[in-house]
Amino acid sequence: MEEKQLFAKVKQILYQNLETGYSKHCQADYTFIKPSKSFYRFQFFWDTCFHVFILTALDETELAKRCLKSLFAMQLENGFVGHIHYWNNVLPSRLTDVFQSQPSLGINLLRSHMSALIQPPLAADALMHIWKATGDEDYLKEMLPKLKKYYNWLADNRDFDGDGLLTIITPFESGMDWKASYDPVLNFPRKKADTRLFFKVISVDFHNFLCNYNKQKLKEWNSFRVKDAGVNTIYILNLETMAELCRIAGDADAEIYWDRAKKAIQSMMRIMYDKDDAAFYDVYGKADEKLRVLTPTALFPILIKGLPPDLEKHVMDRHFFNKEEFYTEYPIPSLAANDPAFDPGESFFIWRGSTWIINNWLIHKFLLGKGYYQEANHLIKSIRKLIEKSGFREYYNPFTGEGYGAENFTWAGLVADMIHTEKERSKEL
Repeated sequence: MEEKQLFAKVKQILYQNLETGYSKHCQADYTFIKPSKSFYRFQFFWDTCFHVFILTALDETELAKRCLKSLFAMQLENGFVGHIHYWNNVLPSRLTDVFQSQPSLGINLLRSHMSALIQPPLAADALMHIWKATGDEDYLKEMLPKLKKYYNWLADNRDFDGDGLLTIITPFESGMDWKASYDPVLNFPRKKADTRLFFKVISVDFHNFLCNYNKQKLKEWNSFRVKDAGVNTIYILNLETMAELCRIAGDADAEIYWDRAKKAIQSMMRIMYDKDDAAFYDVYGKADEKLRVLTPTALFPILIKGLPPDLEKHVMDRHFFNKEEFYTEYPIPSLAANDPAFDPGESFFIWRGSTWIINNWLIHKFLLGKGYYQEANHLIKSIRKLIEKSGFREYYNPFTGEGYGAENFTWAGLVADMIHTEKERSKEL
């Protein structure tokens, strides 16, 4: 498929999945793109950010602005923004997803509302993409105060230990729902997933629901208290972006976000990095116990600027270029291929071996920034092959390229942003 045809197909899927309307309860217009038209019917936090990245690469900037604005339309006064927005469509895909909302909402659970969970906080990068594509100062000034409230809420409510790192309270907050590194926390054996894992994870959401998502109760409860390397890498990168957005807007708070980023980096190096294993592990509990399971998020922190070059090289050589772990025919699998829980095929328990485009998109940024131009382009070629072979699917087999899950799924469209980024980089060289 030629690039022009590829971009046209990406655009077609985005518009096919487009949802617009008006919420009488919220007194607000909304615009968002469903990840897929059938199963994922709602507005999701990090999916919306992905769509902004894709739309700006396609020069669909007005739609990108509307989508990001809708993501913050139901923002609470304290700054919170949930991971799912139920716009005039309040019945969840799974009955158990009800436990991801606050019971104190009462009758409002039957109206437009947000979930009580977070997702990886990519909103600052989304706003920066729009700014770079449009230079729209009015839009920047409109959205920046909302983002400041949101990132301040994260710092105030999810930095449980005062070390600058975010704690997630359920696997679903990572965006990688059944991620195998959480198995030890859930007391699930190192093996392929089964129904026992489902009930263990849902019990976490049910307990949070019974706590009414009260911050103090969640802090005291230690059954699922995880600092995820992927979530915190994205948080740090977006704190740095927030600082830059503040600088551009002439906002005096830029230094606050720089300081938060520096503190989080120091804690990440101290708590998560294992020199012998050359990996950044998720950690669990008040004692920050390392969860020694290799997923792509063990590599994510190398995206953070200023880490020692020898550390970056060690991580890449040890894991990314390791054919027994992540360097498969169609990279990057969501779990090291030599892990006993590895499952590359189609499954209800996703993120346990199959290839998801988001991992390629993130690592591509590192490869391009560090001069691994051939390797960066290899990831793009791999995604294009997946699309040609299996179409725009939710996830793929890392060995055969077979597509699984939802069809006409938008995430494969991130290849448009990757191609756009490579072109912009080549102009700088």
